[in-house]
Amino acid sequence: MKNFRWRKGFVFFVIIIPGILFLGLAIKLLWNAILPGVVHVSPVSYLQALGILVLSRILFGGFNKGHWRADRGRHMRERFANLTPEERERFKEEWRGRWGRRDCREDKGSS
Repeated sequence: MKNFRWRKGFVFFVIIIPGILFLGLAIKLLWNAILPGVVHVSPVSYLQALGILVLSRILFGGFNKGHWRADRGRHMRERFANLTPEERERFKEEWRGRWGRRDCREDKGSS
């Protein structure tokens, strides 16, 4: 358990914090390079860029750490597991049709 906490802290300080700081720098550079000339806004400082990053995360992403994705995946796996074999095959065919994927055997036969 202590080893897991140590790794989690290591990841936080070595990957997460520098990643956030780098994103703040990227936002500052992109904002100052593009927006003042296009929409005539004033350039932003580094701290303002970090504020924009936090604000955009709140408005568009939330702070849920991706839990909804894991829950949705589990839900879809359970739903797929409860399908009958006929329903499974129909589901697979529908998705193959949506995404334009063909079975490899079909490709070999058409050559």
